[in-house]
Amino acid sequence: MIRIRNLAVPFDEETSLQNLAAKRIMLPPPQLAGVVIVRKAVDARRYHGAPIQFVYVLDVTLAGGEKQERKVLQRLRRDRNVEAVQPSRPATVPAGKPGASRPVVVGFGPAGMFAALTLARAGLSPLVLERGHDVDTRHADIAKFWQGGALNPQSNVQFGEGGAGTFSDGKLTTRINDPHMKDVIEAFVAAGAPEEIRYLHKPHIGTDILRTVVKNLRQEVIRLGGEVRFGARVTDLELGAEGVEAVIVNDDERIPTDIVFLGIGHSARDTYRMLLSRGVAMEAKPFAMGVRIEHPQEFIDRAQYGEDAGNPRLPVADYALTYKDPVTGRGAYSFCMCPGGLVVAAASEEQRVVTNGMSNYRRNSGIANGALLVQVTPEDFGAGVLAGMKLQQELEGLAFDLGGRDYYAPVQTVGDFLKGTSGSREFLTRPTYAPGTRPADLHRCLPDFITKTLAGALPWFDRKIPGFADAGAVMTGVETRSSAPCRIRRDRQSFVAACTPGLYPMGEGAGYAGGIMSAAVDGMKAALAFLTKNVHTD
Repeated sequence: MIRIRNLAVPFDEETSLQNLAAKRIMLPPPQLAGVVIVRKAVDARRYHGAPIQFVYVLDVTLAGGEKQERKVLQRLRRDRNVEAVQPSRPATVPAGKPGASRPVVVGFGPAGMFAALTLARAGLSPLVLERGHDVDTRHADIAKFWQGGALNPQSNVQFGEGGAGTFSDGKLTTRINDPHMKDVIEAFVAAGAPEEIRYLHKPHIGTDILRTVVKNLRQEVIRLGGEVRFGARVTDLELGAEGVEAVIVNDDERIPTDIVFLGIGHSARDTYRMLLSRGVAMEAKPFAMGVRIEHPQEFIDRAQYGEDAGNPRLPVADYALTYKDPVTGRGAYSFCMCPGGLVVAAASEEQRVVTNGMSNYRRNSGIANGALLVQVTPEDFGAGVLAGMKLQQELEGLAFDLGGRDYYAPVQTVGDFLKGTSGSREFLTRPTYAPGTRPADLHRCLPDFITKTLAGALPWFDRKIPGFADAGAVMTGVETRSSAPCRIRRDRQSFVAACTPGLYPMGEGAGYAGGIMSAAVDGMKAALAFLTKNVHTD
């Protein structure tokens, strides 16, 4: 197979990829047996007036087979963007060696889901314990809360089937580069995700499609012999001299097991406290907090695409911004930017306000939102493994009070924020957060080091995207759950928790991932690490 890299094509080009690939390797189009898109990205930089381009990586097979491929590769041997590649193969899952007890997977977010799927494929019939509800019940609980109903602490944006990522933008971008990413993508596609996630540079699924995808993945785990239980909160962990002995569910059911895969998510604060009380090795870690900012999507599109904004061939535009305070050295950055999405209520505890961003697959709300976050270090929140978690809770409680104590969120225009005033309702866009918002001073629910850094970052971001810091742009507080405030220590190779044999911390909640893809890969690798030491030898 021949791989063509960096094939730049004007976004409005009508010529087929088959013909473009044939031209690139100087063959008649009929001599190409197939063309597969490996990667597709948008380049809107317009060098020397060039149009916006799609940049492709393509895999090409030839009608003449390997003999013809060798001739083409020899002819183009000095071309750095043409090379031979071997077809990728899915990861091999070794057959597991049944132990005295079945493995237990705690949490059915991306890490737990792919750990369970991997264990089930190995024939080990995992038992999944998820504190929240199935995705359909969860969707109804969340809709009720967003319409002004009661918060369900066990079924919300943070807890339930699919984890927090199910009610987000569903982005699959990640900074990791791991061969298991392809296995995760293929599992998503088999479960109903759009095939384009195989090749898009910035793939996303969208919360509307994710709800179907996670149900199908659950059914696959069950088909392979696993069991998934909802409303099953792990409230205690029994540890003995040799490690894990049992989990306690809902304070009264004891399930014996010597293998626990812990994919609890970054908001399982009660579980963090329980683990610490049981002597599981944990440490505080840096994270980030801030606000959500909203703009008209067409403004972001124009900033990215210029006069071509709105062309149906182009995806809705996003942005990625960074800033470093010249005095303190503290960083601020955009995070989880949701084109064509909504700001959503993401609380999981009563009397606290938390925001997040969410988009459906088509990203067609007309509003762009992104988190503006400031780095938070253990030096900012004092001693104690869970001190960062306590700071999160404090700020969420202040936001709850500032919003009126009914889960309305405090909002402030950029103009008011920078001037030190509050109360303006001259919003560039109507705030999308539900159940509702109230104008307030966000300085009252965020510490000085965050507000001062944001005050420096906003003008800087405005230089990168003129109009970004428009006086009417609305900011909603608070965004506190970007990542876990602590880490459960584990061995790098075996994935086993430090000093706790049989416990496999994984994913965002354990402090080893930062999104759907990295958490899913981490869960899969944790299961594979276990399987490599527990396989059939006959």
